[in-house]
Amino acid sequence: MKPNYRQIAEQIIENIGGKENVEQAAHCVTRLRLTLKNQELVDQEALLEVPLVKGAFLNAGVYQIVIGAGDVDRVYAEFIQLTGLQATTIADVKSSGAAKMNPFQKLIKVFSDVFMPIIPAIIVAGLLMGINNLFGIEFGGKTMIDRYPNLQGLWDLINMMANTAFVFLPALVGWSATKRFGGSEILGIVMGLMLVHPDLLNAWNYGQSALKGEIPTFNILGLFEIEKVGYQGQILPVLAAAYVLSTIERWLKQRVPNAIQLLVVPITTITLTGFLALAVIGPVTRQVGDWITIGVVNTFEAVPLLGALLFGALYAPLVITGMHHMFIAVDLQLIGQSGTTFIWPMIAISNIAQGSATLAMLFLAKNVNDKNMASTSALSAYFGITEPAMFGVNLRFKYPFYAALVGSAIASAFIAVSGVLAPAIGVGGLPAFISIVPGSILSFIVGMVIAIIVPVACTFLFHYVSTKRAKKAALNKAA
Repeated sequence: MKPNYRQIAEQIIENIGGKENVEQAAHCVTRLRLTLKNQELVDQEALLEVPLVKGAFLNAGVYQIVIGAGDVDRVYAEFIQLTGLQATTIADVKSSGAAKMNPFQKLIKVFSDVFMPIIPAIIVAGLLMGINNLFGIEFGGKTMIDRYPNLQGLWDLINMMANTAFVFLPALVGWSATKRFGGSEILGIVMGLMLVHPDLLNAWNYGQSALKGEIPTFNILGLFEIEKVGYQGQILPVLAAAYVLSTIERWLKQRVPNAIQLLVVPITTITLTGFLALAVIGPVTRQVGDWITIGVVNTFEAVPLLGALLFGALYAPLVITGMHHMFIAVDLQLIGQSGTTFIWPMIAISNIAQGSATLAMLFLAKNVNDKNMASTSALSAYFGITEPAMFGVNLRFKYPFYAALVGSAIASAFIAVSGVLAPAIGVGGLPAFISIVPGSILSFIVGMVIAIIVPVACTFLFHYVSTKRAKKAALNKAA
């Protein structure tokens, strides 16, 4: 039976506080994205009962209603007609929602806006590194390359492609961050590439030169010297430099006549930013990055069990708030400085746990639509996309979400104590094992099994307890 899109739109409007409560509305492939005047007017439970609505949540000041591909655009068309609003873009809605966020939420949004566009490149690099890991696994004391030397050339090629995104990470971040801060993306790329120029020492060569006391420098007019140090794999230096670059460029564009802007603005912006980046911004932010890395590593080394339990239990709730994006920067900082990260494997475990709890609902749900939603959402979560599982199933029924947190915490604790590390960020789901350091793959697979069995078992257990309590409450009410 064809859905009545107009009626669905009417019910949505009624349950979000009426058309007077809506400031702007847009849609993406699967969701309505709204900025509301008063979030407290939303009747969440009634909204989730509306046909086609699979979930609803607030993120970064934008209220999002999950409807699904193919239906959302038709519901949106009726929604716009009924509310009398003008059609707007997602960017407009995000900007409107951002105005309602506190400073900390705005900071988290900056991380999200900067890193989300470059995630595909980072994941590709992680997957290619994972394929290389398979070549390095020992069987009977020999790796595949030892057994088949002809694979060496293929291994070298894949390794080169895998390292590209990490070697030129400052250029990727420079492009995305400069765009986010309102500057010219091409200048951001140039600035990022400058920070990894071959004339600048990488971390290994810098360490060797420091031991010898022979660090090369730029002698600036005999007044002072700037060390020739690069920032390969660094996040904070390029983020700060992108902000400075964008600020300088915007300031110049407001004051330089249009006729000579092309000649004056780019060269002045790059020269000033380059000087500040190498002389001040780079050294200061590198030290801050070192402190952050040392702090995170020391905390987990001191109390790995407690730290992993907390991370495993809290990561999914952080996804709801959008705060999880900041861990991308921490992961990349760890990889850039130590070559591995212990955080990303726990993120993958959390995703698997959410998918497993959703999978259990495939067998427990009574409604056919809920079963269909559970099956597709579980598959999505197993390949790293957890939003449909979390918002469409687990949070709706509540106890699957709690079951996933229990499984994630236990599995994360196990892999942390086992010392599981990843050399890159890959697909945060079942394929994640190929992106784990070869010596830790077996321990990670055991963690994956825990993240599957425990959430499924807990979901069945919590369902039984919940059903029993509901029946008891009904009997008491009848009596």
